Formats: sequence, structure tokens, C-alpha cells
Amino acid sequence: MPTQLRLSPVQETLLLTLYARALDSRAPAPILGDTLASTVADRIAEDTGYDFAKLRLKRSLIASTALRARKLDDAIRQFIATHPHAVVVDLGCGLDTRLARCNPPVGVGWYNVDFPEVTELRERYSPDRSHLVAADVTEAGWVQSLPGDRPTMIVAEGLLPFLPGTSFQTMIRRLTSRLPTGELVLNGYTRFAAWAMKYHPSIKALGVDAAHGFDDPHEPERWNADLTLVAEQLLTRAPEVAAFPQPVRALTRLMAHSTAMSRQGTRVLHYRF
Repeated sequence: MPTQLRLSPVQETLLLTLYARALDSRAPAPILGDTLASTVADRIAEDTGYDFAKLRLKRSLIASTALRARKLDDAIRQFIATHPHAVVVDLGCGLDTRLARCNPPVGVGWYNVDFPEVTELRERYSPDRSHLVAADVTEAGWVQSLPGDRPTMIVAEGLLPFLPGTSFQTMIRRLTSRLPTGELVLNGYTRFAAWAMKYHPSIKALGVDAAHGFDDPHEPERWNADLTLVAEQLLTRAPEVAAFPQPVRALTRLMAHSTAMSRQGTRVLHYRF
């Protein structure tokens, strides 16, 4: 009898991003090339009978998901190259195989944080050497499980629009108060992009209501979290767009001519604290 997946609609979005990375890895010219994601997705489908096809992933979403993961990975690699005994905290990690992709030295402490239901799935389908923190990221207590004496890279991929109210800002304040120094990288949704996500076929298929974002990349500097903007990457202008399939590539390059339009697509925001 197939194993049942007991995930809320928001938690189920981890399967959407997992499958997007899996499909990218099967492309003739992958952007991320995460073959482990493909293996994990296949195991889940075999064990549970989960129908990934219902997610209705478009080629644009597959390409943008792979590209943003690649850029976030790059930021982490650069950080741990400078701080070989650092800590990495992956917020809302889902079933991401980022640790395997980044392959940090053994001196790096890696903490994957997500709901208990999700960390159970990680233990079953994607075990690694990371420290698993089973918690709702909006709660206060779990940050005390992190080392408070080492430079830390915080990564939040796809998390911002799904957290209610100002809970994302509150979470970041707790982290930067706990941690001595470090960096934060996230894919920053504008308010319009977060609102429009609700109508994306893949998100509608899961019944998720996502609607939180911010327009000004300097806004987090006003969260009282000691953040300073380092860089805003507009991924419509990334060289990897050359590997996007047509007509996604042509449309992305057209958007790249406008900063305002590019911000409605995928952007990676990088802060220091």
C-alpha cells in the first residue's frame, strides 16, 4: 500500500520546487543540473503514488526555479569560501538538495529548518549530514538551536510570500539578534509578483494563497534587523538565460530591458548583517 503524504497546501509547494529542479536536470541543457532532485522525486512518486503531473509546471517556472537556486548556491559557496567554519541556515528547506550541490567543507555547520512533517520526509527521502530543525519558522524558540558564535549564511528560497503578516520580518530580526555576523540571501518577490503567484496554474493546483512581498530592495534595511543591502540580482539579465528554452528565452530577454519589469520576475537579494 502506498505511503501517504500528509502535507498542508503550503507544505506541498516543496514538491513543486523539487519537481521543477528534477525536470531541469532532465533537460538537454540543464541550468542547475540537480540529478539528486530527480532521484528524490522518482522515489516519492514510486512510494506514495504522488502525481507530479498535476502541478502543471510550465517551462518558464522550471527555468526560473533552477536559475534562482543556482544563484543562491553561488552566494553560499562564496560565503563559505571566505568562512570555512561558518554556519548555513536554510529556512523552509523543503526537500532541497542544496547541501549536496554546495558540498561545503566538514567545518561548515549546516542547519535545515522546516515543519516536522517536512523534516520527516527529508529523513526518509533526502538524508544528509545537516542538522535538522523541526519547527515552524515563525515561532521564536528554535533559533536558540543555532550556534551563536560563528559567521552565518541565512538562505530563504521561496519562503517570503507564504508567511503571514510581518512574520518574515520578525523571524529575520530574531535571527540577526541571535547570530553575531553574516549574510542573508533570498529571492525577493515584489508585492505584485506575490499577488500574481496566486493565479499561477501550479500554485492554484495546490490551493495556496500567497500574497506577501516588497518592492524596494532597501526595505529590509528598515526592519530593525541590522541588514545592509549588498546586491540585487535581476535574473532576467543573468547569462544563464541563454540556456532557457524558447520562447521563454526571448520573453525573458525582452523583460531584461526594463528594470521595473525585471523586478516582477525572479530577483535575488543579498544582505549583510
